[in-house]
Amino acid sequence: MTIQRIQTGPRMSQAVIHNKTVYLAGQVAAGTSVAVQTREILASIDALLAEANTDKSRLLAATIWLTDMHTFAEMNSVWQSWVVPGETPARATVVSSHLASAEFKIEIAVVAAQP
Repeated sequence: MTIQRIQTGPRMSQAVIHNKTVYLAGQVAAGTSVAVQTREILASIDALLAEANTDKSRLLAATIWLTDMHTFAEMNSVWQSWVVPGETPARATVVSSHLASAEFKIEIAVVAAQP
């Protein structure tokens, strides 16, 4: 089986494809609120999934890290308007006191299937 890497850098790839499964690195974005960051992250996820020849209707799993669980509803309102009804992934949302930079309030990583 071959392994395909997308947007590969010295430390990591933004996506890795193996056996028709697409693994995305955790995505972050700068912004003034969790809602703004979530929208930007989901746009990045859409772009990476398209580059991997799949889309959000084929999501298998998602992990979401929030720095403050009080922002859960704010994130969820953006998330719920983005996911495809009836095609939602398995999901975990956890609190992390620190992400890679203090400006990041949320990080999202997903796994998707290719058609």
